[in-house]
Amino acid sequence: MAINPADLTIAAALAHLEKGDFTAQELTQASIAAMQAAKPLNAMITETPEKALAMAQAADERRRAGKAGLLEGIPIAVKDLFCTQDVLTTAASHILDGFVPAYESTATANLWREGAVMLGKLNLDEFAMGSSNETSYYGPAVNPWRGPQGEKLVPGGSSGGSAAAVAAGYALGATGTDTGGSIRQPAALCGITGIKPTYGRVSRWGIVAFASSLDQAGPMTRDVRDAALMLRAMAGFDAKDSTCVDMPVPDYTAKLEDGVKGLRIGIPREYRMDGMNAEIEALWNQGKQWLVDAGAEVVDISLPHTHHALAAYYIVAPAEASSNLARYDGVRYGLRVPGKDLIEMYENTRGAGFGREVQRRIMIGTYVLSAGYYDAYYTKAQKVRTLIAKDFEQAFQRVDAILTPTSPNAAFPLGSKSDDPIAMYLNDVFTVPINMAGLPGISLPAGLNAEGLPLGLQLIGRPFDEATLLRVARSVEKAADFKARPDAWWSK
Repeated sequence: MAINPADLTIAAALAHLEKGDFTAQELTQASIAAMQAAKPLNAMITETPEKALAMAQAADERRRAGKAGLLEGIPIAVKDLFCTQDVLTTAASHILDGFVPAYESTATANLWREGAVMLGKLNLDEFAMGSSNETSYYGPAVNPWRGPQGEKLVPGGSSGGSAAAVAAGYALGATGTDTGGSIRQPAALCGITGIKPTYGRVSRWGIVAFASSLDQAGPMTRDVRDAALMLRAMAGFDAKDSTCVDMPVPDYTAKLEDGVKGLRIGIPREYRMDGMNAEIEALWNQGKQWLVDAGAEVVDISLPHTHHALAAYYIVAPAEASSNLARYDGVRYGLRVPGKDLIEMYENTRGAGFGREVQRRIMIGTYVLSAGYYDAYYTKAQKVRTLIAKDFEQAFQRVDAILTPTSPNAAFPLGSKSDDPIAMYLNDVFTVPINMAGLPGISLPAGLNAEGLPLGLQLIGRPFDEATLLRVARSVEKAADFKARPDAWWSK
């Protein structure tokens, strides 16, 4: 049969592979061709077609031997924040020039163990710091959707390349990381599904660190079932990550179709903000009605410290970033810019190696951790973080999941906010609280705005209850029946 990867979900591709309609090598060849046609999107930093075909051949052999894994033969792409053995890993930064790890991140190793095939490494905001994929040293990734006048749009960030690759149709799934919304926000802007699991559900070992108490890896896919499949493959205990929780990984697909009858869904009043986009609010109301129609009970709740979340996040995250990024000094790996002495070499290397947004966050983080300011800023932000977590804890005594918008806006033109950091940071207003509390959250496409651009809804779940979260998401997905796709302008 003719293979168009854009027409396939992971679940559908697995069914075809099992029936012998095509081989993993044939599917991978089609994905590679589509990836190469999509170069105008700049979603990839490093393509690995030879590696992909070798992995696909091995997948076909395992399937013939009756040893197929959960994702056997499925072509996916990897955010270039995950270390991949013998494959360039850059974090989209000049300072990691030439860095080829001798080891594999646990999350990607889990995917390869289950038979997934690696197409290559995806573009992102430098060190995952950004909401538009415009801070990458390798240039911005481009959203497959275009504006009403044909203008190029941001795909969101930091996992913008991941979202673009899945939305463009050549990667059946992609890995992302989410520190303050970096899986969910680009998923919403590109019209795909993205889940941030509970903090500790997926190992962070081998993932380049941004803010260690907030970072969490997760899958980005075309629908909820694929997210459930891919999360099951990625998750699991890892002794190399002290924050990874030793809990069994359930079959997240087992109860996907159980519906929401009898569940209580919370609607937080604090998320309805002054000046809220009317189309976003209308979609949120529609989402509530879909859940009511499916048999759920909608409950008004309060998360009173929500308004402090963004400010607290932009203290905690830069503080942890300034500590984590201190290791990039030009001594051991990556870029080195010589100087007359060691200190000047450090200064030259970091000045040339880090982009403006990364430098900004390092400086903010170093300031809030400095003597005389630590208690005034960092300690207070951590106290606010505790209050945010308690708000959610109290809410989940009354409800099974929470429904909110994902992003305050649809995708916006490249360059339109790049000179206004505060406007860019506000893109995370609906997603940041979940990271501060360590909770699971999922974004799924639920409609189009008047300009024909995708809009997403976000669901938030209890800690380690991704199964219920995915079940509710599947109910919303069925009601939304989102089938819109971007016009493949890049291949014309």
